[in-house]
Amino acid sequence: MIEIEDLKKQYVSDDGTPGGGIFGISFDVAEGELFTLLGPSGCGKTTTLRSIAGLELPERGRISLAGKDIYNSATRVSVPMYERDIGMVFQSYAIWPHMNVFENAAYPLKVSRTRNFSRKEIHEKVVEILEMVGLGEFIRRPSTQLSGGQQQRLALARALTREPRLLLLDEPLSNLDAQLREQMRVELKRLQQEWGVTTIYVTHDQSEALAISDRIAVMNEGLIAQIGTPKEIYNRPTSEFVAHFIGKTNLIHGDLAADATAGALAKVTTELGPLQCTFPAAVPATGNIAVVVRPESVVIAKQGGAEAGELSAVNRIAGVVRNEIYLGEIIEYMVATDNGTEIVVRTPPGKDIGKDDKVLMHFPPKNTVALIEK
Repeated sequence: MIEIEDLKKQYVSDDGTPGGGIFGISFDVAEGELFTLLGPSGCGKTTTLRSIAGLELPERGRISLAGKDIYNSATRVSVPMYERDIGMVFQSYAIWPHMNVFENAAYPLKVSRTRNFSRKEIHEKVVEILEMVGLGEFIRRPSTQLSGGQQQRLALARALTREPRLLLLDEPLSNLDAQLREQMRVELKRLQQEWGVTTIYVTHDQSEALAISDRIAVMNEGLIAQIGTPKEIYNRPTSEFVAHFIGKTNLIHGDLAADATAGALAKVTTELGPLQCTFPAAVPATGNIAVVVRPESVVIAKQGGAEAGELSAVNRIAGVVRNEIYLGEIIEYMVATDNGTEIVVRTPPGKDIGKDDKVLMHFPPKNTVALIEK
């Protein structure tokens, strides 16, 4: 549905100093896909979205929507924003306070430059969309009397009334409280799938991106660090930045004595001892390897207990519990190894393990992922 190729947009401060932006990014989004741009503040997510919408003019690159260039620096094509067949929901929702719910949702149809809609068409289409987002009973309610979640739904309804080919969502849930944000994640994904509209979603919230996305592009300093499904991004990060940014992780450095092939296990010599690791990509023998183990992948047992005797001898490490944090559905342990390295372990409640207990940990080789250190 949309292709982005070598897109660049750099900002310059008042004194002429080069600033942030995006520096030659490329990606594509399939029809009906929910594609998320994820990264820290200032990484270029919103700049990318605004360039696609036509709110920013890039310096270089190409943007193609449904096979037609809407921006191309080589051919000097730059289709005006109102002709791009794109709907957008902003972080602030931008709901007009002087209009009621129906008027807000109907506005894009009333001012459309591409087609004249009859009053009947507008009414039928707006009522249909408002019913779909759960606002049918509030059709004449002043927009100022809506809750935060209802305003978010209204902003989405307004973007969908034109039936755009592409929907752009810029941190649409960031103004909601935690409980409502979780509810709206599910609702947004349901509506997107029901409507079938291709969507690009911008967020800095890792759990939000993992929960709703078909694919994720992790961005850092104006570049794309990795693109993949939520499971690929979480379980098979390709860089230390991605491993650290997406959830908690244990990062261990070491040396690779022999070449490793893609998808195979190979031994990495680390500060914790030798570790059998999975290599998502082929890596030549190098002294510059990082090993990633997610806290929930670590198996932990009290030394001397029955469970400890069942642990594999491969990737088995001894340690002492220095801290225990109860998080409701999980327990988080901070374990200090014999050489002082701290390992974070997360397990369901129920283990007879507490602070100052001596423990054994096992890193399953399939979940012990090796990276080339950058």
